Amino acid sequence: MIMKNYKFIDLFAGIGGFHTAMHSVGGKCVFASEWDKNARVSYEANYKAIEPNLFKKDDKGNYLYFNEDINDAVPSKIPNFDVCCGGFPCQPFSVAGLKRGFDDTRGTLFFNIANIIKQKIEAGYPPRVLFLENVRGLKTHDNGQTLKVILATLEELGYGYSYEVLNAKYFGVPQNRERLFIIAWYKELVNVETFKFPFGIAPDGSTIYEKSKLKEGTLPTKVSDIFEPEETLDAKFTISDGLWEGHQRRKERNKQNGKGFGYSLFNKDSVYTSTISARYWKDGSEILIDQSDKGLNPRKLTPVEAGRLQGYRILGNGWQNPECANNQNYNDSNMEFKIVVSNKEAYHQFGNSVAIPVIKRLAEEIVKQLM
Repeated sequence: MIMKNYKFIDLFAGIGGFHTAMHSVGGKCVFASEWDKNARVSYEANYKAIEPNLFKKDDKGNYLYFNEDINDAVPSKIPNFDVCCGGFPCQPFSVAGLKRGFDDTRGTLFFNIANIIKQKIEAGYPPRVLFLENVRGLKTHDNGQTLKVILATLEELGYGYSYEVLNAKYFGVPQNRERLFIIAWYKELVNVETFKFPFGIAPDGSTIYEKSKLKEGTLPTKVSDIFEPEETLDAKFTISDGLWEGHQRRKERNKQNGKGFGYSLFNKDSVYTSTISARYWKDGSEILIDQSDKGLNPRKLTPVEAGRLQGYRILGNGWQNPECANNQNYNDSNMEFKIVVSNKEAYHQFGNSVAIPVIKRLAEEIVKQLM
């Protein structure tokens, strides 16, 4: 029997990638925390209509459930929940003793998650599932010590866990983006040995559960899936001569030194781009779109395209290939996401976000396997 109505909290929420995914499988968000003021603006603008209660204020005008600083969150005031979502920052632990568990996490942002969970367990409301995301490098961070402490903490709190690195390019978005996911379940409530990860989506839309099956093919992608119509593009997205020359010089220099890169160039038929990052707004170097056929310097992605690259359904000026408006990420079964901040902030927010199709497929599996 699958739980139909479940509640989740959204920690280090960014612009709400987890919220979009959990909402799509019937989850109700009862608490969210995000400190970046521009990300908070985007979050409220996009989720207030579906979750008005989340943005309630007290008579002094303070948010009750939309927390700003996780360090100020009082666990007893957080409504009880079934799933804790969080893309927490990767920080080293000052490993105090040899306990390798809860106490070793003090002073880090992971401690805030662990502490909320601990308080809920002590109050008799243990969260059923933890749905955590981090950079791939967490596996090797501080010689693997950081991950060891996190997993030991989960064990100490009574959770079983599975973790895996997943790549967005296998889930129907044209982006090579690897992220580490940890799925944990409270053993007294959920009797499973392991969590079966989805590794990608097959061309027929079904889930691929075995890494080896990926080579048989996944949902086909190409970079132009995310493009806005060419005739709507503002010339400002084409990079200047100075910037283009600088990129090429740096690439040459790095090649000679055998390290780093200068820029990465893609065209409409490329299967996927490299990973978009929060610094994309600076110079666009990690994803430039070739325009040499028009005699122009390369261009940056528009903010709308940057969001689509992460799987958000953003209408913008429409699609260069109209059929893409009906694919599994952008058709109207998906929530529309609105950009309400400056271009610079939009790039920054999308670069920091999770890839929606990956989170969505994980959310579906969590409901199926653990709820």
